[in-house]
Amino acid sequence: MVASAVIGAQVERKPMKLGQILAGMTDYDIEGDRDSEIMGLTYDSRQVRPGYLFVAIRGHSANGHDYLQSAVERGAVVLVAEEFGDIKGRAAKIRVPDSRLALSKIAVRFYSRPFETLNLIGVTGTNGKTTTSYILESILSVSGAKPGVVGTVNYRFGGKNRAAPVTTPESLDLMCLLKEMADEGATHVIVEVSSHALHQKRTVDCPFRVAIFTNLSRDHLDYHKTMEAYFEAKSQLFLGLQKGRPGFEPTAVINMDDPRGKILSTLTDAAVLTYGLDEASQVRAESILADKTGIRATLATPAGQRGIQASLIGKHNIYNILAAAAAALSLNISLDAVVEGIERLRVIPGRLELVPNRRNLTLVVDYSHTPDALLKALEALRPFAEGRLITVFGCGGDRDKGKRHEMGLVAGTHSDLVFVTSDNPRTEDPGSIVMAIEKGIQESGLKRMSWPVNGHKRASGYVLEVDRRKAIRMAVAAAEQKDIVLIAGKGHEDYQIVGTEKRHFDDREEAALAARERM
Repeated sequence: MVASAVIGAQVERKPMKLGQILAGMTDYDIEGDRDSEIMGLTYDSRQVRPGYLFVAIRGHSANGHDYLQSAVERGAVVLVAEEFGDIKGRAAKIRVPDSRLALSKIAVRFYSRPFETLNLIGVTGTNGKTTTSYILESILSVSGAKPGVVGTVNYRFGGKNRAAPVTTPESLDLMCLLKEMADEGATHVIVEVSSHALHQKRTVDCPFRVAIFTNLSRDHLDYHKTMEAYFEAKSQLFLGLQKGRPGFEPTAVINMDDPRGKILSTLTDAAVLTYGLDEASQVRAESILADKTGIRATLATPAGQRGIQASLIGKHNIYNILAAAAAALSLNISLDAVVEGIERLRVIPGRLELVPNRRNLTLVVDYSHTPDALLKALEALRPFAEGRLITVFGCGGDRDKGKRHEMGLVAGTHSDLVFVTSDNPRTEDPGSIVMAIEKGIQESGLKRMSWPVNGHKRASGYVLEVDRRKAIRMAVAAAEQKDIVLIAGKGHEDYQIVGTEKRHFDDREEAALAARERM
């Protein structure tokens, strides 16, 4: 038995003949022995061990085709690639037109189709994926199911969790995780499916029982370039819903209040279950009341109507509640379990999460890192701010530059005091990112302030401070009891990427510490 080194997971597999693995593929040319015994799989040449099959894929910063020889020298017995140079050694060579697609199909065979015993639920959209996943996980747990989650915060099942380096892992890593969860008794797995993952075919062979669309707004245009290309990537989850298997009828759960949702509902061949606030939606909320204790509403569904009381803050969360409820109902979960699951969930890491602190200030950390998400967070908090709404935020480096101006405008328009700072600057100059944000804030009409400033307790305006720790300390120092401080952008993340270095940094820790130190 051998272990596959995948994102910290250890799933033991018996060695498998190459011919057995290739049975799942049709488009390839082979040079070598089909009886080669495969001990493990990897797409990272550094993880190659004797007897491994190595798949060369093209990544954002590296091309696996450049490491084929290295893989052979480390003991790879099979190479899978789109092209081969002058590779020395006795490894079998398999040429494929698309190595990412090949990686997925190879992983499916090696891990013996782990999804066969699972109900897979895919959640995609710009915002709300994580919150929807947590709500649905709670509902499934109440119903007696055993859900696993592959998402932005972590990968978890049965009380175990491991860090999530990306929202949706590579197909090989995903199949390994599904195998692990299936072996440990999972009945359902909720997968947050990113647009990158869909474009890169990471979930192409996953037979989703339910696919959820939350919404679409600007994000990731550094990668997709246009909103149309971004939407096209998201739509792949719904175009790929597989019908025809006996007893397997997938459902597309779609937010019909989003214009793109209406388009999606016409593209998929799957059954469609709609949700939203419009009366035409099959699952909707009525008589909505939102305050600082949460949301109260009437949940109207094809299975009947029930009152709900959720602990989530902000009217925008009603959409996440409706998405999870609709998905659960499509899986034949009872309405009673749906309501209990919604009401049982108390907090979601980094999603309008209150930070306990010695000064009893209202300090809130949120993952909002898009213009739309920041707007919704600020709109959710504004009714509860008896004083000022103070915002700390930045934008990531080496990512969509166009949203910086938009986020600046949103923050300036909907905040009283803004501290513009760094998020994950990566290899960009933090100062240049802050300056791009500043243009949007200036358009809002807020005026720049120097720090410290006399009477800053009642001041409004904006401050530029590229050091995120200092910016948080400034905001907390400026806050009074009636103010609300929103620290946006990183949410649950416990790191900051500066250059190519990943440093420990947790907004929640920094905010609590700042409340103990008076500037």
